[in-house]
Amino acid sequence: MKKLAVIIPCYNEEAVLYESYYRTKQALSSLPVPSEIIYINDGSTDRTREILDDFARQDNTVKLIHFSRNFGHQPAVTAGINHCDAELAVIMDADMQEPPELLPDLLHVQESEQANVVYCVRKSRIGDSKFKKWTAKAFYRVLNSMSEIDFPLDTGDFRLIDRKVMDQFNQFPERGKYIRGLISWVGFRQVPFYYTREARIGGSTKYPVSKMFTFATGAILYFSKKPLQMATGLGFIAVLIGIILALWFTLGKIYGFSNAETGWTSMITSVIFFGGVQLLTVGVLGNYIGVLFDEIKARPEYIIDEKKNFD
Repeated sequence: MKKLAVIIPCYNEEAVLYESYYRTKQALSSLPVPSEIIYINDGSTDRTREILDDFARQDNTVKLIHFSRNFGHQPAVTAGINHCDAELAVIMDADMQEPPELLPDLLHVQESEQANVVYCVRKSRIGDSKFKKWTAKAFYRVLNSMSEIDFPLDTGDFRLIDRKVMDQFNQFPERGKYIRGLISWVGFRQVPFYYTREARIGGSTKYPVSKMFTFATGAILYFSKKPLQMATGLGFIAVLIGIILALWFTLGKIYGFSNAETGWTSMITSVIFFGGVQLLTVGVLGNYIGVLFDEIKARPEYIIDEKKNFD
């Protein structure tokens, strides 16, 4: 029989861990397959480590990875996939916005569709502000318009993946992964599952606006060269405008319809425009060079302090 693992990254989630554990265990107990939970403690500074150690001590189907410090959500999910030996895995967060009661439904869809990936599409988002809903919707559509491949809209990391997808994922040497994008890029048979995203049962979001912006920027840089093409286009437009202005001032001087000596407004405007284009282009190039710099250093994506129940 296929074994199912639930991969749950945690960062300062002491307020939700008990309910997360019991609800997940209850959902898994209703399945006709062996199962386990893989918790990844992403360098939490609250009681998360202590609580997870208690779970692992009392339940040998709970596998536990402690990071040496906080490395981020995507490295935590990566570690869970890297250390998963089950035939099927579900990625979900500890805050219960993705209800574990959906696990039987996900398994049923995977079996009936013979799917390699069942990605979960949010029909609605309970508890999120209008700003967050709007920015999330805009992000997925902007990313799709700029990427060379199509990504499912309104999806997060919550999905079921099989052994074939995990084996391919484990071969990727990249750091700074955008996991939901990589899983879409892998291909194979991928089917949607529609659900309502619940509100957090406790604690606070780990993705404020600043982290959301960084995450979105990284995803676009990771899967698209269009920012470079746009920077090139802006440079071409700037050169064209410069040529037109030069002709305008030259002919105006000759034929008397322009007084270039007193045209400081147009000169300042031109300087600001061309300077802005140059800074924008350099900024886009700098971001791509930064990604290359991180890859060239080839540092590990995460460092493990301790593992439990993996033997």
